Amino acid sequence: MSNPLQDPGFLRDPYPTFAALRSASPVQKVPGGGGRSSYLVTGYAEAREAFTHPHLSKDTAAFFAGKDTGRNLHPAVSQSMLATDPPQHTRLRSLVTKAFTPGAVARLRPYIASVADELLDQWVPGEPTDAIESLAVPLPVTVICQLLGVPNADRAAVRTWSNELFAAGQPERIDSASHAVAGYLADLIAAKRRTPDDSLLDDLIRARDGEDRLSEDELVSLAVLLLVAGHETTTNLIGNGLLALLRTPDSWHRLCEEPDLVDAAVDELLRFDSPVSMATFRFATQSISLGGTEIPAGSPVLIAPGAANRDPARFPDPDRLDLDRNTKGHLAFGHGIHRCLGAPLARTEGGIALRALVTRFPQLRLAVPAEELEWRHTRLMRGPVSLPILP
Repeated sequence: MSNPLQDPGFLRDPYPTFAALRSASPVQKVPGGGGRSSYLVTGYAEAREAFTHPHLSKDTAAFFAGKDTGRNLHPAVSQSMLATDPPQHTRLRSLVTKAFTPGAVARLRPYIASVADELLDQWVPGEPTDAIESLAVPLPVTVICQLLGVPNADRAAVRTWSNELFAAGQPERIDSASHAVAGYLADLIAAKRRTPDDSLLDDLIRARDGEDRLSEDELVSLAVLLLVAGHETTTNLIGNGLLALLRTPDSWHRLCEEPDLVDAAVDELLRFDSPVSMATFRFATQSISLGGTEIPAGSPVLIAPGAANRDPARFPDPDRLDLDRNTKGHLAFGHGIHRCLGAPLARTEGGIALRALVTRFPQLRLAVPAEELEWRHTRLMRGPVSLPILP
């Protein structure tokens, strides 16, 4: 059985493949690496159910216990909060939730806007630039590094390691990057113990050292997760969203004329081309039935928000970008207890970036045909490697 997720062109445009799979069955078995098959969820109702199913676990350590994977991922990455179930997940998440509430993020808006303006000040009308490297990457990287207290001099390395962690099909690069970023953050934590400040990372250190609510390994793992997840989704939101708008001129011009619509438009952009194409790993702790498909105990399950958000049973005419669409319930940030912790921050950063673009560069256009763009080589995150534009 061939793997439809490895078809030529899937990374460039996964939606025809997702549609074909969903049409055949919203939940179906697909081949995976190492001879292990997974069950792929492409239907909206089925994805929403799977995200909260009591017998779908994220405890990766339990799944791989006793299995020789041949991998050398650092435990800070392989056993992060994303790979835990309650009550461990509940305890870890409670330690960082307050930093990403809508109120906390609202207080960051002036800072985020100032960073966006500084980046766009470097753009010269009529001179080509890469919107990914000059805006979509540095904006969220700067913000999350500021929150965590990562020094300016180290931020380029952070971005490189993060990008390497999503190098699909290249396990040695992924494993090496996992050790690099975990080692860096362990050193940063040690430095902050010597010279504390008021960053989020210092709050976590205090929870570890003062309240004894974290082990040292958990502290490093949370720091890695916040650093990586704190910008990857937003980078792809900005890149995918800008590309979608430039490929739909009526929508772009409308936002240029009515920039106050941008914040509402962000959710349609998230639905239309989700930054997370497929969610992280789950497995069935017992045999379950999902979408009419029987999933045996122990089977890996992959939920595809990118596919679910294009399900015509939930979003009519889903392949059309519609800024007036009711996007309530889209799954770009997941659903349930594992819903993206940083969703308020990502949505705010994306909205600020797009508002700045439509107000400052209404004549913005692609510098190359969209068909020539290279897409990130990962089925987990979806976004262009670069986005050449003319301001």
